[in-house]
Amino acid sequence: MKFSNLMFAILLTAPAHIAGAVDLATVEIKKFAFEPKEITVAPGTKVVWINRDETPHQIRTDDGSFVSKAMDTDDQYEQVFAKEGDFSYVCTLHPFMTGIVHVHK
Repeated sequence: MKFSNLMFAILLTAPAHIAGAVDLATVEIKKFAFEPKEITVAPGTKVVWINRDETPHQIRTDDGSFVSKAMDTDDQYEQVFAKEGDFSYVCTLHPFMTGIVHVHK
């Protein structure tokens, strides 16, 4: 197969692979704050929280729909938001730390 034919075949199959990919959003925990504090994502998006502090943090939604483990420095927690809604969350170890994920089409 010629190189140009191979590249054409790859380009034809690439969109099908990309269509199945999950969207990703990242929230960093720095200086006892969620950055960004508020995000809006589409249903099916995976949100990843990364602890950049040297202090442990734990995330819990106000409605209790998810709770992370205590995250040490550079630990991550992932949550896929399948349904629409507004999901407020807090660091259970530092309740002044709050954030919200808006999930809308």
